[in-house]
Amino acid sequence: MEIAIALGCSVGFTFGGLVFVAYKLGLLYQLFLHKTETQSPRHGGESVAEVLRAHGVKFVFTLVGGHISPILVACEKLGIRIVDTRHEATAVFAADAVARLSGTVGVAAVTAGPGLTNTVTAVKNAQMAESPLLLIGGAAATLLQGRGALQDIDQMSLFKPLCKFCASVRSVREIVPTMRKALAIAQSGTPGPVFIEFPIDTLYPFHLVSKEFGVKNPPKGLMGKVVTWYLHNHLKNLFAGAWETRDVSPLPVHIPQATDDQVQKCIELVSRAKKPVILLGSQATLPPTPTDDIRVALESLGIPCFLGGMSRGMLGRNSPLHIRQNRKCALMDADLVLLAGTVCDFRLSYGRVLNRRSKIIAVNRDKTQLLKNSDMFWKPNVAIQGDAGSFLLRLSKGLMGHKCPEDWPQRLKAGEVTKEKANRGKADEKTDCHLNPLSVLHRVDELMADDSIIVADGGDFVGSAAYIMRPRGPLRWGLGFSVCSCCETPFLVWIIYGDGSLGYSVAEFDTFTRHKTPVIALVGNDACWSQISREQVPILGSNVACGLAFTDYHIVADGYGGKGTLIGCKDEDKLDDIIKEAQKETREGRATLLNVLIGKTNFREGSISV
Repeated sequence: MEIAIALGCSVGFTFGGLVFVAYKLGLLYQLFLHKTETQSPRHGGESVAEVLRAHGVKFVFTLVGGHISPILVACEKLGIRIVDTRHEATAVFAADAVARLSGTVGVAAVTAGPGLTNTVTAVKNAQMAESPLLLIGGAAATLLQGRGALQDIDQMSLFKPLCKFCASVRSVREIVPTMRKALAIAQSGTPGPVFIEFPIDTLYPFHLVSKEFGVKNPPKGLMGKVVTWYLHNHLKNLFAGAWETRDVSPLPVHIPQATDDQVQKCIELVSRAKKPVILLGSQATLPPTPTDDIRVALESLGIPCFLGGMSRGMLGRNSPLHIRQNRKCALMDADLVLLAGTVCDFRLSYGRVLNRRSKIIAVNRDKTQLLKNSDMFWKPNVAIQGDAGSFLLRLSKGLMGHKCPEDWPQRLKAGEVTKEKANRGKADEKTDCHLNPLSVLHRVDELMADDSIIVADGGDFVGSAAYIMRPRGPLRWGLGFSVCSCCETPFLVWIIYGDGSLGYSVAEFDTFTRHKTPVIALVGNDACWSQISREQVPILGSNVACGLAFTDYHIVADGYGGKGTLIGCKDEDKLDDIIKEAQKETREGRATLLNVLIGKTNFREGSISV
């Protein structure tokens, strides 16, 4: 009896092992009538493009490489615009911005190895910004991974800490389901980046891949037959069932929502508040709620708002509810604070600026961000893991007819006017040499067209711009996303550069020129990494590594096919005309760079940040 049981177990284990091996080799899949169409000219890039089109993707940003060429060609044939940049990080930054501006998933495709490693900073930025982004990466052929193939590295380990979902496609038939799953995950819950690795043999046609699998001089004997069979079977399994009809439509996206009880509790708290304040973060601009609906809800509530990130411009340029100055004082005086997608990180001094006597409502899709530092410096009365935009609409509906006491926003606005008047006075001060940067920024803000988007990329100069320049509407403020902004919208794009940050991406003027994108780059050129120098010199007594040169960046723009203009002290009286002319020429399809030589001021971001 025992021998029979033992034999039965042995046979069972052997049979199970054989089934598992057959499954891993794809024999079972091929057995059940999934054919390999060896004569088909189709390739995996076509499947990628079909899924992207079905998901409403209009742009793919890239720096071309042989690993991913089939994807780019197929996308172009289906009407998806390919925007090729001069650095892979720019491609991902641009895809990130598409996600923020359009409400769809942003897509970037880069080649294997160094092409992917170049994207790490931008992917991390998308993760922290909670942007739904799909990064497509090439890879070495399935059989050659780990064997020293060209640009073969462990890419999955690199991106797993950065992405919500990572997958390596192992056969052509996996492309569609893997893409659909990744795109749904990118948008669900707390949005974020996802990564799919495409080995090169999953993207090219059968007849080309089969040539690479051929063994010219196989080993003789049994081993040679085994190797030849294995390679032949691997090739067949790679393409088995590749062109069977598959559903490419989007999968359902899960977005967390506040419960009715939570909304009702918040309605009661807000209705009793005399001095409420709303802090709106980028998360409030996420789909599915249109930004115009959120604006209407905020205006209905009548509560003064501080806007951060992509929510800048939510209330327009001159709303009586939008408070830009004295945030620290307002928070200490408020009896209720609503954190709508805003996180208690360094920007809120980790929660220390919140009055412990205030009632605090926090709404965030991400539980970790929702409660960040709540164990130390602050504690929410109501913490809601849900979508901030939808919550604001439900709160406004529940408070229909109720409005915040008008004297409270009026008081905060009066304080703002006083402070901005003092800051404006600094714009009239004379600098030791060159132009006053604050004066330049004020004049640009006054003359900037209403259909403009502001893109900020820098430190000291951009820190000043953040408190002077006013976005004209929702989703009109971004960081480092000029390539996308030009492609996704019909608007005029102003990039506010420091001379230090410009060095990272000045080559993209070639991209602007080739794609005829309406960009005006305003460069605050003070020949210094000033944001660092301001602290380093007084503390450590040295300006080492902070000094730059008054470089002729305008000539660089000319070399890339744009138009560069140098603006110095002698041009101060002509500045308004130069700005108007730059907007006119840019609308005609020529990217423009204004290289403004600026002096030093005592105006710092830190002095007006709260």
